[in-house]
Amino acid sequence: MERVDLTQSKDISTAYNPSEYVDVRNKYTDSGTRYAFNVLDGKQIAGYKIKLASLRHVRDLLRSENGEADFPYQYDLKKVNGILSFASQCPDVDAGKPLPLMPWEEFILSQLNGWRDKAGDKRFTEADISVARKQGKTYFAAIISAYSFLIEGATLGNQDYLVASNSSDQIDKLYGYVKFMITDLITNNKLFKKIAANRGIEPQERKIVAKKPNNRLVKISNESGKFDGYHFTSAIYDEAGDEKAGKYTSRIITGQTDVKNHQFIKISTAYEFLDTEFFNDLKRGVEAMEKDWSREYDNSLWLVWSQDSENEMFQPETWEKSNPLIGLPGKKESITKSIINLRETLSAKGKTAEFQNKTMNIYLQVSQASFLKLKDIESAVIPDSGFDIHGKQVYIGFDYSMLSDNTAFSFVYPYLNAAGEKRWHVEQHSFIPWYKAGSIEAKEKQDGINYRELAKQGFCTITAHEQGMINDDQVYEWLLNYVEDNALDVVFFGYDAMGVTAVIKQLENNTSWPLLAVRQRTSDLKDPTKFLQKAFVESSITRLNDKIMEKALLNAQIFEDKIGIQVDKAKATLKIDVVDAIIDAMYQAMYHFESFSPINDPNKAYDYMTDDEKNKRLLEQWGIPEELLNDD
Repeated sequence: MERVDLTQSKDISTAYNPSEYVDVRNKYTDSGTRYAFNVLDGKQIAGYKIKLASLRHVRDLLRSENGEADFPYQYDLKKVNGILSFASQCPDVDAGKPLPLMPWEEFILSQLNGWRDKAGDKRFTEADISVARKQGKTYFAAIISAYSFLIEGATLGNQDYLVASNSSDQIDKLYGYVKFMITDLITNNKLFKKIAANRGIEPQERKIVAKKPNNRLVKISNESGKFDGYHFTSAIYDEAGDEKAGKYTSRIITGQTDVKNHQFIKISTAYEFLDTEFFNDLKRGVEAMEKDWSREYDNSLWLVWSQDSENEMFQPETWEKSNPLIGLPGKKESITKSIINLRETLSAKGKTAEFQNKTMNIYLQVSQASFLKLKDIESAVIPDSGFDIHGKQVYIGFDYSMLSDNTAFSFVYPYLNAAGEKRWHVEQHSFIPWYKAGSIEAKEKQDGINYRELAKQGFCTITAHEQGMINDDQVYEWLLNYVEDNALDVVFFGYDAMGVTAVIKQLENNTSWPLLAVRQRTSDLKDPTKFLQKAFVESSITRLNDKIMEKALLNAQIFEDKIGIQVDKAKATLKIDVVDAIIDAMYQAMYHFESFSPINDPNKAYDYMTDDEKNKRLLEQWGIPEELLNDD
């Protein structure tokens, strides 16, 4: 198959050629596959992320049909039909009877149950599903849980099944759906009544048991954290986007390691929290699906119904992207009207971001204290080859730390784009200590960043110190090598006035760089802080797809006093070292194009020259030929 890479173009229409899938379309006529083709053919309105998931599905079907050696999966129509026929008998808790599933819901169920490995086990051992609020996610979550317990568990013994959420109230709702569904089936359906009698199935207040095979479906809240001792065949976590959700999910996952045919499904609407496991998983999923050729995350599924832009809050015709229930026959007008009323109500209360977050299912910084919005941070990304730093003038910022915080360099490169517009390209390199965390593995878990992978990409260096503290010599040598290897012209080096370290002393003694201690107080930081914020909003900043920088920008919050603003963080474990370093560099970089900038002032430019440049200027002033300096 032709290699498809959407990481830059994001253009699914050019990657999808309908003529390639004629045989696949004819063979796989199930409702889930039809939904995917309708999305790609433009017959079903959908956002970018669902278009990605649909493209992934049909291309994987093509891979399976072609028998590609590195793709050991197949789409089992018998398994698809099995869960869909079960769903058709499951009663809704409000209606008290089965409700016809919509195509998007059938797509979810078919993806989860249809894709299998060569041994017949489920391909997707982990799944993240996100949709706007009030779209019936609890109903299809209950169907999945009931199917796992009643159907998949019918011939198995000593199996654990889980429904979980963050609080008792949240988990009671999902468990209530599951309990009602199973109780109704084993009471009113003759087939399931016989299965229940044979297996000794008994719904209880806190769990549902199948006594004879010793199976149990339990509800556990994050508040209790009592996930140890279980090995879940199927686990569903509702409201997984909450910042509390990631605390115990590792216990669920590790308990499933040796369980045959296991699956862990996280379901949530978007939250205002961006430093979460669920949000990071969704971002990873988009990047993985864009790299269609990659097999790195073949066992993970991501299905996200969301708007593509915050501006779509004023375009009701697009709202089915995040609110797929709008597609219900005869319901479009009433549901759309209800959402419009909610938009107007929240807008009048100054809660537009809340509407975009929950009703449009868009992740964004809802907090008024946030330094930047997610869209401004993401829109600044350019390809790795998009900016050549070699030989450029650079402003360097330095934020030093010894224990849990990272030590960070920032590099700000002012330039003019093709249209002659002023721009600032920003990169960073961090040094990662792990002394306080105890190990680099613990440090990665604490910060939610895969530092070892990012080190391979060149964005950071794991400290070489034996006890995991910052190694000053390593930091100093890395910087000198970086500047020399890239032939950089260092015109400014700003650092925390309280961070006079061995690194700074060595730079003072061994370089001619103009070093300046930047006092970390509002009066000194307010201007570069505001400039950096404005530059992101106005798209005059460019950066690489660097997860360390991205997370620091997302973590940064505004601290304001009577003098002005500066950045801070909400809690100690959040990292904003890179942002501090960028602001230190911007202390002078923001003036680069101004006539009064030291780099442009003939009377001050001498201070920013290298030794060779200073000597050349002196010779010019004295009228001595430069050739006299040549060794030969």
